[in-house]
Amino acid sequence: MSFSTFWETQDWDDIRLSIGAKTEADVLRALAKPKRDLEDFKALISPAADAHLEAMAQQAAALTRRRFGYTVNFYVPLYLSNLCANACTYCGFSMENRIKRRTLSVDDIERECNAIKAMHFDSILLVTGEHQTKVGMAYFREALPAIKRHFSYLAMEVQPLEEVEYAELKGLGLDAVMVYQETYNRATYGEHHLRGNKTDFAYRLDTPDRLARAGIDKIGIGALIGLDDWRTDSFLVASHLDYLERTYWRSRYSISFPRLRPCEGGSSLNKVQPKSVMSDRQLVQLICAYRLLNPEVELSLSTRESPVFRDKVLPLGITTMSAASKTQPGGYADDVPELEQFAVSDERSAAAVAQAVKAAGFEVVWKDWDPSYSG
Repeated sequence: MSFSTFWETQDWDDIRLSIGAKTEADVLRALAKPKRDLEDFKALISPAADAHLEAMAQQAAALTRRRFGYTVNFYVPLYLSNLCANACTYCGFSMENRIKRRTLSVDDIERECNAIKAMHFDSILLVTGEHQTKVGMAYFREALPAIKRHFSYLAMEVQPLEEVEYAELKGLGLDAVMVYQETYNRATYGEHHLRGNKTDFAYRLDTPDRLARAGIDKIGIGALIGLDDWRTDSFLVASHLDYLERTYWRSRYSISFPRLRPCEGGSSLNKVQPKSVMSDRQLVQLICAYRLLNPEVELSLSTRESPVFRDKVLPLGITTMSAASKTQPGGYADDVPELEQFAVSDERSAAAVAQAVKAAGFEVVWKDWDPSYSG
């Protein structure tokens, strides 16, 4: 049994129409319930819920304070390589894009880690393009121990791996893995993933199953907002979360909601026009809906979003934020912009973001995990 088995029972168009058919009475019923289910989530992300966004925001903020208090965890991405063996229409690292390619050596990694530690980060997300041969397990076996010496919490966002490989990486210090399906619509997925291992929709869909069976502490899921109808994709993310929590209760989970951003190579927003444009107001609605559905899940907001938006939405459900992000290998020590995967929107320093968070009445958590607690 895996999530792909459940996914096969779902009909994209039926879900889309069901969300669109939700009424104001459905929204009010969902808001009045102490515990919501997936049908309530449909109502909360439906067009009918827009008129009740203030009530959603108030409830979402209260639930977040009750579970997470006035804290927000900070992390930073470290891009190890922009080599990629996939052709994806929306990504700056796509193999068909004519950009400079670089993979960090152990010495490069040490310089990057020192630059990041100087900004006070203790939680790091390792990111690479998907290249099994040149940036695969052999590379990870060398890189992870070198990085783990510097940071208490280590997450990865790389190509999907086998369960036994995740178990091995856990032994090298891996704590969390983020793996985004991009879109849960198989036909749309095929339109945007043209070559390489990433064309295997089902293998990617079942990656969280392999992660959980390998005992990974935290698993991050999400969809790339804009590739298809954002409401339907978001519902299937919620369904995926529901399945994972019921099946693998020992792992923790997080959700991200990246919107398409311009990238190197002329892809996203130049060649790829979003099928579903999400406004800032609709993203607020989605964040609140996820929190109302699940008071325990971590909700992460990246530097893809603007400083103003990030500051304003923080109290409504966000628990984790990146800051001072560089989306290219060597970005912190060398800062070579032409190697970027995508352009960030919030370009503030880590200190500036931390000051804004504190000004809003929140405490920045640079470290919330220690190896002595992992038993």
